[in-house]
Amino acid sequence: MSRSRQMRRHAQKMRRNGLQPMVVINSDDPLPDVAAVLIGRALWRYRSELAPFYLAVTLALGGVVLHITHPEWWPYLLGIATVTAWTLVMFGDRFGLALRSERLYGAAVALGSGSWLAAVTALGVTFRPLPQFLVGGGVVLALPWWTHRRRRAKVRVDRQIAAWPEIAQTIGLAGSRAQSAVVDVWGWRARFALARGQTIEDVIAKVPTIESALGTFRGAVRVFPTRDGKANRFELRVLNTDPHADAIPWPGPSVSSISEPIDLGPFEDATGARVLLLRRHGLMGGVAGSGKSGGINVLMGNLSACRDVVIWAIDLKRGMELQPWASCIDRLAITPEQARALLRDAVTILEARADSLTAEGRRVWEPTPESPALVIIVDEYAELADDAPDAASDTDSIARRGRAVAVTLVAATQRPTQKAMGKGAVRSQMDVRVSFRVREA
Repeated sequence: MSRSRQMRRHAQKMRRNGLQPMVVINSDDPLPDVAAVLIGRALWRYRSELAPFYLAVTLALGGVVLHITHPEWWPYLLGIATVTAWTLVMFGDRFGLALRSERLYGAAVALGSGSWLAAVTALGVTFRPLPQFLVGGGVVLALPWWTHRRRRAKVRVDRQIAAWPEIAQTIGLAGSRAQSAVVDVWGWRARFALARGQTIEDVIAKVPTIESALGTFRGAVRVFPTRDGKANRFELRVLNTDPHADAIPWPGPSVSSISEPIDLGPFEDATGARVLLLRRHGLMGGVAGSGKSGGINVLMGNLSACRDVVIWAIDLKRGMELQPWASCIDRLAITPEQARALLRDAVTILEARADSLTAEGRRVWEPTPESPALVIIVDEYAELADDAPDAASDTDSIARRGRAVAVTLVAATQRPTQKAMGKGAVRSQMDVRVSFRVREA
C-alpha cells in the first residue's frame, strides 16, 4: 500500500472518531504563547512591584473566608497583628530590616493589614468604609515600597541574574550559573559556578564583554576568586555607582584604640579599606589633587580618637596641611631644624623602650593610655629627604626598629619612589601602602 493511501485511510479513521486533521505551515518559528502564559509570566516577572496588590487581594479573600467560617476570631487576629508589629520594631534587624525606617514601615504594614483583616472578619468585606480603607490604605502603604531604593536595586539584580544563562551563552561562558547574589550600597556581587573546563582566567579575559552584556559603565566589573579557592568558582562584583565619584561624608572615628583596624574609606570596588597601623609603617602616595590630604585627615581624625596614641607630625610646608590638627598633635615640626630634633627624640624614645622591654623580658610594647604608641606622620616626605638629608639615619632607624616598641612612621608624598624618598630603608619597611591617583608606576 502506497504511503499516500495510508495517510488517507488514517485521516478517514480520525474523522470517524470525531477528529479533524490540520496542517500548520509556518517558517519553523515556535508557536506564540497563549495569553494566559504571557499574563502569568508578567505577573511573576513584576511580582515585586505588584506585591502590594497581591497583599490586598490576599487580605480580601482571607477576610471573606474568615467572615463566613470564623467571624469570632477577630480579637485573635488583632492581637497577632499587634505582636507582629511590635516584633518588627524591636527585632526587625534580624529579619533583614536594617534601617529604623524599614522596621517602622514593616510594623505599619503588619498592624494595618491585621487590623483591616480583623474588621472584615467581624463585619464582612462589604461593610462600609472597609473597601475604601483597603484601596486608600493600600495605595498609601504601597508608595514607600515602590520608591524604596534597595528593593528596586534588588529587583534589577534578580532580573540580571535570571538573564545570566543567556548572557553567558553570548559571552562564551555557556554552562556557568549563578549561585547567590547580594545587593549593597554601591552595586551588587554574586557567586558563580563555572562549567567544566572553564577557569577564572577565562572570566577575567571577558570582563569588558561582561560589562557590555550587563550594561554597566567601563571599569564597573571586578572578578575575584572565591574564598574556598575552588578553580570552578568565581565572584563577580558590579558597581552601579562609582564610590569615588563624589566626596564621601566622614562618619566620625571608627576606632578608639591603635590596636583596632582604622577605616580609611571605600576602595574603588566599594569594599572597606580597614588598615591596622600597630607595629606597621605606612606610605600614602598620589599626585596633587588625588585625595592624599583627605586620607591624612581621615587618619588624623581616627588617631585623635585613640586613647593609647601620641601623635607627632612633620609638615615642612610651614604647617599648611597639619596646622588645623595642632590641638590634637603633641608635637608639630614645620622647619627642617624642628624635624631633625623631632626625629632624634623619637629615636631616643625608641631606644629607651627597647631597653625597658629587655629588662622586663618582653618582646613587644603593648600600648595603653599610660604608655601609648607613638605615631609620626610626615607630610611630603620627599621634601624632608631634600631639605634635611642628615635626618635619614633617624628615619631609617625608626623604620627598622620601631615596630616592636610601637613607634610607627606614616609618610605621605607625591613621589613615592625609592629615589625621591632617599637611599635608606624607609620605603622598603612600609608594608601599609595606600595609592591614590598616580601618573607612573
